[in-house]
Amino acid sequence: MRTPHDDLIMSRDPITQYGNLEQVIRGIREQRPQDLNAETWRQANPDGSFDQWASAASGHLLASMNYDPGPSELAAEILEREERDGYIQERVLFNTSPWVRVDGYFLYPSQRSGPVPAIVLMHAFNGPMIFGKERLVNTAQDQPYLAEHRVTYYGDRYLAEEYVRQGYAVVVIDAHHFGDRAPRGFHGIPEYYDPFTLTLEDFTEVDSLVKSQLYAGLRQLNWAGSTWAGLNYWDDRRCVDYLLSRPEVDDARIGCTGFSGGGWRTQVLAALDHRIKSSVCVGWMTTGDYQQIYNVEDAVNTFHLLPGVWHSMDVPDLTILSAPQAGMVVVGSEDHLFPPEAQVEAVRQIQKGFEWAGCPDNFRFYHPAKPHCYDVDIQGKAFEWFEKHL
Repeated sequence: MRTPHDDLIMSRDPITQYGNLEQVIRGIREQRPQDLNAETWRQANPDGSFDQWASAASGHLLASMNYDPGPSELAAEILEREERDGYIQERVLFNTSPWVRVDGYFLYPSQRSGPVPAIVLMHAFNGPMIFGKERLVNTAQDQPYLAEHRVTYYGDRYLAEEYVRQGYAVVVIDAHHFGDRAPRGFHGIPEYYDPFTLTLEDFTEVDSLVKSQLYAGLRQLNWAGSTWAGLNYWDDRRCVDYLLSRPEVDDARIGCTGFSGGGWRTQVLAALDHRIKSSVCVGWMTTGDYQQIYNVEDAVNTFHLLPGVWHSMDVPDLTILSAPQAGMVVVGSEDHLFPPEAQVEAVRQIQKGFEWAGCPDNFRFYHPAKPHCYDVDIQGKAFEWFEKHL
């Protein structure tokens, strides 16, 4: 149950505050009804069912994204195909809306006896913004900042390659504003650049310019009447459509996973698209009240800014909405982005939610003494989870 700010006790000092306006923000937040928070709704509706709550909460979340591109033909193409040791890697193109055509990668095991389970794999948001899917896919090219990111956060592994070697087909695209979908041709950003061939000095400058336009992009989307989260959710949903279009994929066994901002995308996709049968969210779990006091500037990005949503719901509700499908949450106890107390409170709510849904065994929390990462150990736990549920 959410608690007034003054009653929250944290073991860490706050990282970001709002100065003389802090009490204004806290006052506003104290007035939130959070009437669609699972615990609050259940107390107010003792005769209500999980399905009734989930219908109301998911409908509110989807409507608040203010984005629905409607039906669109995938019009998929395979641009390149390469046979590697044990798997096939393709560079593909497909439509996610009438105005967005994404460039991504599709990988699948070369030795298979039939359709295989599949994963929508989502990259992190921290790190070099002019790389997206290349953080996860071995393109046979590398770059110092990209290599450093991979070592720090993924145990020096290409995560897409690791999943395909576990027997999964994998699809990876860039989130909006990352990689091939980063802005170009204004505010000093070149019309064209190849991030793999830029000098380190030029790379730093271009990446900095791209990052400086992130919130400008959010304002543009808001002016267009939409949200960053909405656009990315529908792109990720189209990734599921793409997997279903491939004969290599078993359409009854599709999962999703991601790290950091990709963990957030994982929560939203699993919450709203129950074609996802299992999910693993890594490096993103908290509650709003704790997070506001502790760290908004470093942890809360464009993808969380959904007017009206946090007035009624809280972050744990996203994972609860994935029930009865299987959901795993991984957050390191040493992750500086989220206070430990918020992690524990969020998980308590999620566990109660899965019990209410009648499937307590379909949720797992892994809480290693680690910083912000999706390292080899966490990858192993994710593989075990997907092996069990896909």
